[in-house]
Amino acid sequence: MPLRTHLALLTAGLAAVTCLTAAGPAQATSHACSPSVSIDRFSDALDKTAFDDTFVGNLSALAVDRDGSLAALSDRSSLFRLDARTLGPRSVTPLADETGAALDSEGLVVDRDGTYFVTSETEPSVRRYSRTGEILDRLPVPDDLRVSPAGRGQPNGTFEGLTELPGGRTLVASMEYALAGDPADTLRFQTWTRHGSHFRLAARYTYRTDPGLGVPEIQATHDGRLLVLERGFTAGVGNTVRLYLADPRHAMRKTLLTDLVTCPSLGATARQPQPNPLLDNIEGMTITGRTRNTLKVLLVSDDNQNAAQTTRFYFLRVRI
Repeated sequence: MPLRTHLALLTAGLAAVTCLTAAGPAQATSHACSPSVSIDRFSDALDKTAFDDTFVGNLSALAVDRDGSLAALSDRSSLFRLDARTLGPRSVTPLADETGAALDSEGLVVDRDGTYFVTSETEPSVRRYSRTGEILDRLPVPDDLRVSPAGRGQPNGTFEGLTELPGGRTLVASMEYALAGDPADTLRFQTWTRHGSHFRLAARYTYRTDPGLGVPEIQATHDGRLLVLERGFTAGVGNTVRLYLADPRHAMRKTLLTDLVTCPSLGATARQPQPNPLLDNIEGMTITGRTRNTLKVLLVSDDNQNAAQTTRFYFLRVRI
């Protein structure tokens, strides 16, 4: 079937799929994962689909765009814009480095002017892109965070998460794993501060993960704290995904909000062993709304373009 025809059929059915997985407000309390977190619904509507001749998957980051749509970043150098209600793709923008080579694109921030900050694990790097995919700027990176042998960063273990603190003056990037020579549970969070139209290197924080877990994503809350995803995988067992609240103002002290294994499965199925069939390789996170002390948080899993994994969106409510 031609990809555009496939997309038309997908779009026609997206609303129905979303409604089938939706939970109304009266059901939210029965969908508790913990006292702090509940799951409203999930959606597999984009799993193993394509848009404009581009595979829709490998999703590693999410952000709310300035028009209210969702920006979804693939680690295969593609930036999608999705309808926030149906998740249907609206556009896709290819990204590349200065030589035209593909990125291992992992972290995403929509800046206040509508441009995109995108991290890549390859070097690692943080670049600013225009809305049409041109490189506008590149932020400095400390030498010790670079991938070995240039620095102490582990291949495929550097800048995985990216967020902007309230006020828009500070960017924060999280390393996925420890630097060579550091304890395995000790990660670095690097910050940059805005000076005019550019960002300069600023403070660095130390974050301690649970044993065997890395950090695929971070997201700043309205009060300057950080939602931190911790994730791991054990062959034959499945994924571990935990959501923490950490405070950079207090030595990155963290509080567990939930272990997602405790969430109700809501009828989800898994193509490989999982401790809860709802779980998959969750890698992207954004805050889509807030009422008082409750955040609407959207997660997405990276299917690695693998038949045994699923591109799945998770709609959470998080009390902080």
